Amino acid sequence: MHGVFAEFSLLLLMAAGAGAVSLWLRQPVLIAYIVIGIVAGPAVLGLVTAHEQIDLLAQVGIAVLLFVVGLKLDLKHIRHIGPVAVATGLGQLTFTIVIGFLIILAMGKGWVEALYVAVALTFSSTIIIVKLLSDKREIDSLHGRIAVGFLIVQDLAVVVAMMVMSALRADGEDGSLLALAGSLSMRIGVAVVGMYLLMRYVLPRVVDRMAQSQELLLIFAIAWGTGLAALGEWAGFSKEAGAFLAGFSLASTHYRDAINARLTGIRDFLLLFFFIDLGAKLDFSTLGSEVWPAMALSLFVLIGNPLIVMAIMGYMGYRKRTGFLCGLTVAQISEFSIIFVAMGISLGHIDNGALGLTTLVGLITIAVSTYMILYSHPLYEKLGHWLSLFERKRPHRELAVATERHDLREADVIVFGLGRYGSRLALSLKEAGLKVLGVEFDPEVVRDMRRQGLPVRYGDGIASEFLESLPLKQTHWVVSTLPDIASNRDLLRGLRELHFAGEVAVVARDESDGAALKQMGATTVLYPMRNAVDYAVESLTAIIHPKEHMI
Repeated sequence: MHGVFAEFSLLLLMAAGAGAVSLWLRQPVLIAYIVIGIVAGPAVLGLVTAHEQIDLLAQVGIAVLLFVVGLKLDLKHIRHIGPVAVATGLGQLTFTIVIGFLIILAMGKGWVEALYVAVALTFSSTIIIVKLLSDKREIDSLHGRIAVGFLIVQDLAVVVAMMVMSALRADGEDGSLLALAGSLSMRIGVAVVGMYLLMRYVLPRVVDRMAQSQELLLIFAIAWGTGLAALGEWAGFSKEAGAFLAGFSLASTHYRDAINARLTGIRDFLLLFFFIDLGAKLDFSTLGSEVWPAMALSLFVLIGNPLIVMAIMGYMGYRKRTGFLCGLTVAQISEFSIIFVAMGISLGHIDNGALGLTTLVGLITIAVSTYMILYSHPLYEKLGHWLSLFERKRPHRELAVATERHDLREADVIVFGLGRYGSRLALSLKEAGLKVLGVEFDPEVVRDMRRQGLPVRYGDGIASEFLESLPLKQTHWVVSTLPDIASNRDLLRGLRELHFAGEVAVVARDESDGAALKQMGATTVLYPMRNAVDYAVESLTAIIHPKEHMI
């Protein structure tokens, strides 16, 4: 087959196959796309010839990505970012930039390249982290909320970095640093005033008119994003900064969720070509010399970033377990890191060697950190006793609720895990007249449940010392709504070691998890999704056929 269309079709088929393999390996698909670019590129098979077309799609994909990031940053949401997220985000950014810059300089790199790569090392992938936490049902946990908070801080930082670096173009603009700073400030000021006027007086009316048709709203969103991207480049910033501002300008409208939902698939499709193009353009003649520097920087990201997060959170009064789980979410660099360095190449600040180095670090850290997050709880069990350095003698932010005694000396039921399902279950059992004691590790949830009148003990339900403190001898039932099978296994083992004589009910996602939990000793297995569907079917049947249902 010949021609651009046939080439695109083949690349899509290869990407789909590689993506399926990456899902089987539990890896983000962007790694598979880069690998396909390498395999299809001149280094291996030499299949990629439509460089201009792929590059154009890649640029549009980057613009759409930054547009979607800006679209999610509603001012109301930004105002509610907690102090711990701000402190952790800024602290990690500062530490990584300073130490990373010194390490890269020691490797013999120039200061401009060292600055670009050091800044790139600070950004973690919001898309990957949110996906992994959602799959583990930990997005609403204490460490999940904190992690999402400082990921938002990082998203803001990457846009500021892009605007600053793009304003310092290497196109002959000489002059003093003071003159450059003045020029940058003036351009930013004009952009801020212009965006305010558009958001205040123009965009609400335009978007209301466009929203009369969903198809037209989608076309307008893409046109607005790419249009401001082009305008941003013309104004002396970059396409990326312009696309972000385009999304941000629509973030406060009523249609942001509808636009975001329709753009997500388009974003993922177009970014496929960015990563394929990236893999195809990697220069393997120079890449070999970057392997050892990439390994060193990967270890710095995988170990150094989590350590600084744990240190900051420990200082702010959080337990080592919370700090550890939060720290793992910054143990990789993101697609923004690669885009940021690619922007530096397009501006003439650095050469392709920096992009190869950053890409290698991205491949290593994303692959390794994915498994670190997936197996975070078993990993903490092995490393927890070494992490006491990152915890105060009295972690006041979490222990404040532990000193309040609102529990029972005896209970009919102890419910472990008070998330959305567990809290509703515990409160309903209490309303049914049973003596219910809740157990939860998230201090905010503990306070909320106590305000609703539920006796709650604060602590880690899988820790044997904590289990010994519970009134298990006077309890008839233990119900676990813990989110993962590993935690339930540890709980069942702990109950068995304490010779718990009552019944144990455990929540499971599917039949295979339920069978495994049964083998571990669970008396009853609860399937929330299946039970909810059964209840919904029964309720709808009663509405649709009321007479038959009565019979």
